[in-house]
Amino acid sequence: QLQLVESGGGLVQPGGSLRLSCAASGFSLDSHVIGWFRQAPGKEREAVSCISSRDDFTDYADSVKGRFTISRDNAVNTVYLQMKSLKPEDTGVYYCAAAGDSWVAGCAIEIPLYEYARWGQGTQVTVSS
Repeated sequence: QLQLVESGGGLVQPGGSLRLSCAASGFSLDSHVIGWFRQAPGKEREAVSCISSRDDFTDYADSVKGRFTISRDNAVNTVYLQMKSLKPEDTGVYYCAAAGDSWVAGCAIEIPLYEYARWGQGTQVTVSS
């Protein structure tokens, strides 16, 4: 069964840190562009970061540059999102997704959501004092 499972979310105070994990089963993450997304209540889902399959090129939304870092550990088939200096506006459900086999270009934050074929169930991140 092809599956993505996110973990690591929780409640954190402003300025704090969290590391999210995206573990895959049934396929190899290193063969796909992997993206992290978030959705706040009443807002559209937005891309946060992505990592390419071939050269581990990364891209970030302007709102998280310098604070978030995406990385991949092929040995455990997992992609991570390290989040630092968290702000209340970072609150939302965070999802990871794998681009479909038809997406042969590298990672770019502008990749349309419909190009991502497999999605996890999401993990809640709440930044509040």
